[in-house]
Amino acid sequence: MSLLLNSLTPVLAQAADAAQTAASAVAAQDIPFFEQKALIYAAAFTSIGFAAIGSAYGCGSASCAAMGAWKKCYAQNKPAPFQLLIFAGAPLSQTIYGMIVMFIVMGGAASVSAATAGQWIAYSLVGILAGIAMGVSALWQGISAAAACDAFAETGKGFANQLMALGIVETVAIFVLAFSIVLLSSLGAA
Repeated sequence: MSLLLNSLTPVLAQAADAAQTAASAVAAQDIPFFEQKALIYAAAFTSIGFAAIGSAYGCGSASCAAMGAWKKCYAQNKPAPFQLLIFAGAPLSQTIYGMIVMFIVMGGAASVSAATAGQWIAYSLVGILAGIAMGVSALWQGISAAAACDAFAETGKGFANQLMALGIVETVAIFVLAFSIVLLSSLGAA
């Protein structure tokens, strides 16, 4: 995890620098209108891109744990619980949430006019930050699902409790989705 955070730190610093430069450029009216729309579309894709990266990592972690748990079950001549597939697939939903944000941001790009040209910064920040938050939620949900795979395969008990704990981790992504929708809808009304 610290390796992931260490690798993201320079990227986030560069993004902050780029945002500062972009804000200065908008103030100086240096960015043509069509380029602002292109930046919004790029930010729209980052919402699903970052969410999908987290989902891939989370599903990979949980799937590896499920396979290891099944191996232990087979080695002990116990039935391999099918429910582990539910744990392995749980982090996929964040990609769907990222896709919803992507479509809303793309709709925002269609509604941006020359009169509201500076709004591209808000659309971009929502798309990028929502994608990152959803991706981190998926990553941690996968790590939690890996622990749930091991526990359920070992005991055969606690499936509902483990699934509820995964739901708590997913709630972060749901909150981000809801707040993104509210923020983006207020931009469209401006």
